[in-house]
Amino acid sequence: MRYLRNSWYVAAWADEVTDGLLARTLLNEPVVLFRDETGKAVALQDRCPHRFVPLSMGRLTEAGLMCGYHGLVFGTGGGCVANPHGPITKALSVRSYPVTERHQQIWLWMGEPAKADPGLIPDFSFLDDATLRPLWGYMRTKAHYELMTDNIMDLGHIEFLHPETLGSEAIRKARTASRQEGNTVYSDRTVHEETLSSFMDYTFETGGRPVTRWLNVRWDPPASMLLTIRVDPAGPELGVRETYGSHIMTPETDNTCHYFWSTVRNFGPDSAELDARKRNALEQAFLSEDKPMIEAQAAAIGTADLLKLEPALLRPDAAAVQARRVLARLINEEA
Repeated sequence: MRYLRNSWYVAAWADEVTDGLLARTLLNEPVVLFRDETGKAVALQDRCPHRFVPLSMGRLTEAGLMCGYHGLVFGTGGGCVANPHGPITKALSVRSYPVTERHQQIWLWMGEPAKADPGLIPDFSFLDDATLRPLWGYMRTKAHYELMTDNIMDLGHIEFLHPETLGSEAIRKARTASRQEGNTVYSDRTVHEETLSSFMDYTFETGGRPVTRWLNVRWDPPASMLLTIRVDPAGPELGVRETYGSHIMTPETDNTCHYFWSTVRNFGPDSAELDARKRNALEQAFLSEDKPMIEAQAAAIGTADLLKLEPALLRPDAAAVQARRVLARLINEEA
């Protein structure tokens, strides 16, 4: 499997990496994440060069990360800083990945270190806004990461897969559009005269009134998506309301991926009850509905490329196909 190497990938939420070691595979590469004595996030290859055991089975010391098997210690740059068995040689080193902590997430650059420009990280700055009420989570899926991308780029499925939480019968009547600006692809869906599900009605406080809902997705390669949901009217006293969410996929292996999701709202009370209900509904949708369906899809497709199977395409598939083609072009150009 070929990946876009010169790109930033989310490896973890910042609060997943505290005072211990976190092992995670990205793009078929084992990585161990931890923080140095200043609190800065560090990412090293999770494989000791001596006997190839995971360094994540070791422990942090004042000098660095100690392998739990023979006691070799590695510094934050990947070089060996202590060898209790003899001299330090060039062979005693592991790969160190460029790391940037931004938008409450730890991003790794998987390609050439000299090209690691933090300015290339997509904008998810809503996660840094203290006035918004954030929820975020993580899900591992046994599916190729582009299948998970397709799921967000075409939200026509929410009427059928998420009828009790995110969808409604009006979704099929939506006006859809897609566009491309540079390497960014947009998928826009507008639904008029929609009666929201009880969960969405509760979330947006629409009181059962018919609304216009916009579902707008911004995709940046390789698989970072911003979903903006706008609802109008939520009553004359409330006006238009918005939620913003990130849906970021990072390949784990050729057939598995990491899914980092978040959502914030710019309205409503600072309510633990509302946040808990929203989290429960989203986790039901992601874990109990999206995940089984996409994993079954992945099992049916196997190792084949989706587009090479010549699927019967529907009108709302345009944005997902555009994103796939942009990514394929970038991978080919890099190669």
